[in-house]
Amino acid sequence: MSSTTQAEIQVVPGKKAKKLKPARKQVKPGEVEKKEAPQTGKEYNIWYNKWAGGDREDSYSNKVKSQTRCNIKRDSGMTRANTTGVKYCCLFFARGCCPYGWECEYLHTLPDPSQSVPDTSKDCFARDKFADYRDDMGGVGSFQRQNRTLYVGRIKETGTGPETEEVVRRHFKEWGEIEKIRVLQYRSVAFVTYVHEGHAQFAKEAMACQSLDNDEILNVRWATEDPNPTSKVEERERLEAMGREAIQAKMDPRIIDAVRAVRALEEGVELDDEPEIEEDEDAPPTKRRKLELEDAESTPELPEEPPQPKGLLSADTLESLKYFTEIRQRSGAANGAAKVAPKPPPPTGLGLGGYGSDEDD
Repeated sequence: MSSTTQAEIQVVPGKKAKKLKPARKQVKPGEVEKKEAPQTGKEYNIWYNKWAGGDREDSYSNKVKSQTRCNIKRDSGMTRANTTGVKYCCLFFARGCCPYGWECEYLHTLPDPSQSVPDTSKDCFARDKFADYRDDMGGVGSFQRQNRTLYVGRIKETGTGPETEEVVRRHFKEWGEIEKIRVLQYRSVAFVTYVHEGHAQFAKEAMACQSLDNDEILNVRWATEDPNPTSKVEERERLEAMGREAIQAKMDPRIIDAVRAVRALEEGVELDDEPEIEEDEDAPPTKRRKLELEDAESTPELPEEPPQPKGLLSADTLESLKYFTEIRQRSGAANGAAKVAPKPPPPTGLGLGGYGSDEDD
């Protein structure tokens, strides 16, 4: 029996570890025929990869419904990326048309939020992000803003707003944990916000040109920034909290305690954290309590000592600093009080009387 590698084991919290099955081939080579609606135009736009000058650039009337769709439960599995250490997902797996299966060089699973992407300038499919979004908010996205919200258009509404929201949630929850969904009733538009950005990137590709329950062709784009000031403040606080957690996870706890002590010493504030007293866990609680009472009775009362300063510097060091400060102040006062002796008045005449001369004889 061949030995099982660590990459073949999938550990689920609270459940027994199970072996990850090899990924299946979603389609056969050459099975999917690429179909595109005829494009009208006179100039080829290399940015949008289409002809411009004819129909509207954001027109979805000439879009074709996708022939394949990913099924996470059925299609997920182990690939070569699990053994080579590649952290990026397969783009064609997200679209449901990867013909390689377990031979693929990329992951055939959802992005793992616990593992950060090696390069933040790329998305979960290893595609380079740009400084700005495209005019139609399509494409890979921008590295200047963390976007977790998708714009979903061209929804065929057959019920009320809550019913439409339930349909959208049922189809989009397959790609990751959803934070909130907002449906604009009678406008055929919904906004889906995921908890993690990687899941939003995966869902955008997985649901592009797909349909919900009414055979429509969805228009899935990146959502623009929410103009609501409250939402902006919440997003900024969330990013700051993530940054603090990431920094604290990388730093040594002793350095954090030292920085806090120095700041408290500079501001003259005492730290609230008291050092914890290590107790013998093996000793019974009643016996330990009895020993504490005996020690308290047998120990004579000592005069109260002044509170010791808390921080990096000991009490002896602070006393020495105070002593040197007093000496410096006293020496400075003595130097200021001492008067400088006045210089003798300048001699009158030529000033040669003080020197010997042969003519004096």
